[in-house]
Amino acid sequence: MICINYHGHACFSLETDGLNLLTDPFISENPLATIKPESLNPDYILLSHGHPDHVGDVIEIAKRCDAVVIAPFELVQFCLRRGVKKTLAMNIGGSYNASSFSLKMTIAHHSSAYITDSDIIYTGSPCGYLITLQGKTIYFAGDTALFKDMSTIATNPIHLALLPIGDRFTMGVEDARRAVEMLQPDLVIPMHYNTWEVINQDPGKFVASIADLGCRGVVLGIEERLMLP
Repeated sequence: MICINYHGHACFSLETDGLNLLTDPFISENPLATIKPESLNPDYILLSHGHPDHVGDVIEIAKRCDAVVIAPFELVQFCLRRGVKKTLAMNIGGSYNASSFSLKMTIAHHSSAYITDSDIIYTGSPCGYLITLQGKTIYFAGDTALFKDMSTIATNPIHLALLPIGDRFTMGVEDARRAVEMLQPDLVIPMHYNTWEVINQDPGKFVASIADLGCRGVVLGIEERLMLP
């Protein structure tokens, strides 16, 4: 059994048998977040790209929890230079196999840089992840546009897809539906919407739009959990 906990934007906890994976921990600056970064205790943190609304609180969380940060090579260097001790650098197409889970880093069509008031820091290619836990495959798409290779992205069936629907900076509802057609997952949870007005979307509309594709869609509220058997 895998517990999926949605913390808002593109941040999820994936927990099973004492293992806790965390994606894109944007918490303290997220206007919709209802928890604090110190309440999260991951073993591994997966970063999809270097934008501040995805890197978020990774440095503080990783240092406090002694968590391993997994990210594209350049983004790992960014974290190391800010005091993170445990990292795992990957690149597109690469895989990592641990005793309790495995990963494959996938392409994502987006951009990736950490932006401050005084600087723009290149953080490598954006990415997504195919995560295998308890024999289940979870596709965390990261921030991405629709791309044709979604039809061949997984060699095994996808049990859960976490897809952005916010539009403007990622796929919108219509393109996310087309992504579902290509991915053919059992279950979809939308993400990366309604954090700010510019990415406001109706997630219920998205879920309704995929009802005829043989796929179940679930809208998770902030801090709502779903059990994946």
